[in-house]
This record gives sequence, C-alpha cells and structure tokens, in this order.
Amino acid sequence: MASVELPALKAALAPGQRLLGLDLGEKTIGIALSDTSLTVATPFKTLARGKFKADAQSLLDIMSEHRVGGLIVGLPLNMDGSSGPSAQSASAFVRNFSAISELPVLMQDERLSTAAVTRTLIDADASRRRRAEVVDKMAAAYILQTVLDRLRMVP
Repeated sequence: MASVELPALKAALAPGQRLLGLDLGEKTIGIALSDTSLTVATPFKTLARGKFKADAQSLLDIMSEHRVGGLIVGLPLNMDGSSGPSAQSASAFVRNFSAISELPVLMQDERLSTAAVTRTLIDADASRRRRAEVVDKMAAAYILQTVLDRLRMVP
C-alpha cells in the first residue's frame, strides 16, 4: 500500500495493532513503537543504515514481532515547506518499502523534531555522547506521538 492520509490509516488498523515510527537519517534509522491503544509513542531502538534490503528486512521483522499495523515515516521538509534531498530520500524509501509491504504508510512532516528532542535532552543535562545515542529513536517517538495525537481527532 502506498502512502496514505490519516483517515485511511485509522481505517486500516485492526484493534490491538501498533504503529511504528521512523526517523530516517543518512547513517541511522530511529525507531519508535506505539502502545496497542495508540496513545503513547515510546523510543524503541536505532538501526545503523545499510543496504535498503537489509534495513527493510529488519523493519519487517520488528513489525511482525510487535504486531504493527502501520508505519509512520518522518518527512524532513525544508523550513519553507519544499522538498530537499532528505525529503526525496524519505519518499523514495517509502516507495521502495511499499513495494514489499502491504501495510499503510503515513508520511509526517518532521520539521524541527530533532531540534525539539535535542533541546529536551540538553535541558535534561544529557551528555553529548548520550544525546547522540538516543536522539534518533527519540525523534522517531516525537514524530509518532504527533500522529497519535492527530489520530484521536479523526472520527
């Protein structure tokens, strides 16, 4: 299934299924999982990026193990709303992933998500090393939480 809008995502989810959130970076993929009630996003793990096929298989394994019914992928638009190389790369990832998975995928504007998470970690006095370890999966949780909050408003 290709990229969908919020109402179609909600309609496609079976009771008890989770959503998986992704923050696609050049070197890593931050991953977050929702709870089964689709209320809270939790940072899950960070994958080192490799070849698409290996990355996709890792994601499919996680999705199968945790009964994931949909995927939320951060769309890193430029501040003016235009698509730059990172947004084009995320869109290509979604196209390629949709060719091997039938699950619905929603692309969520993620402008400033990493900045917000980094600010939170700095405020919490996390070391630079600790921030580097957790920022990607926390950004994925931030992106996923944005969708979960919006999902509650869909009839």
